[in-house]
Amino acid sequence: MRTIQYVLFIISTFAFSSCAIVRQGEVGMKRRLGVLNQKIIQPGSVGFNPFTSTVIKMPIRTMNMEISSNLPSKEGLNVAAVISILYRIEPNKAPYIVENIGVGNEQNVISSVFRSTAADVCSRFFAKDMHSAQRAVIEKEIATQMSELLVPRGFLVEAVLLKNIQLPAGLARAVEEKLEAEQVAQRMEFLLEREKREAERKKIEAEGIRDAQKIISEGLNKNIIEWQSIEAFRELAKSPNTKTIITDGKSPMLINPKE
Repeated sequence: MRTIQYVLFIISTFAFSSCAIVRQGEVGMKRRLGVLNQKIIQPGSVGFNPFTSTVIKMPIRTMNMEISSNLPSKEGLNVAAVISILYRIEPNKAPYIVENIGVGNEQNVISSVFRSTAADVCSRFFAKDMHSAQRAVIEKEIATQMSELLVPRGFLVEAVLLKNIQLPAGLARAVEEKLEAEQVAQRMEFLLEREKREAERKKIEAEGIRDAQKIISEGLNKNIIEWQSIEAFRELAKSPNTKTIITDGKSPMLINPKE
């Protein structure tokens, strides 16, 4: 009875040890007696002979590698920065990577390619460009040049991101002063534009008043003035108060006897 249990234990142990699980975001490859099988194993369970074979698993999901480096600039300065490289392995190239680069050595290759490419690209830009809108251009150029070298080796570079850029102290102060000067210039331009619009508004208002007065003055002819004088006399005649009117027939003058 014990012999049977012992045999069953050995069989079950052998069965479980001869099965591997390839998870989502991974691919697997079998290596039998030191020879790598080029067939890609998709996610799932896979059986193998543990005495002669092993299952090598490699991640194919997007990976993030951070590098701290001093990037050279066009004027010869070194700009400290932290760089994130987003990359992934091309599944069909996994056997090539295992045979020619090795499992776990991909970051050494990618970092070496990055340092060479970054030195070449950044040396064509000024240090202040790495801290301005030109940063996106620099990132794109580095990623493009890296892809030319890494895609044939099975690596897809998704993005290169420059982070935590630290300009030299003097240059950083000069950049800040330039930005402040640009903000002051923009504010002055805004104030000048506002004053210009206010002046135009006042000009239009003055022209409107002038035109209105011109229309009124042109409408006040002799006959209208005489007619308005007659109307004024009529209103005075209706008043119960005593009034003294001195006139030459043209320009009446009203005198209040109480004064």
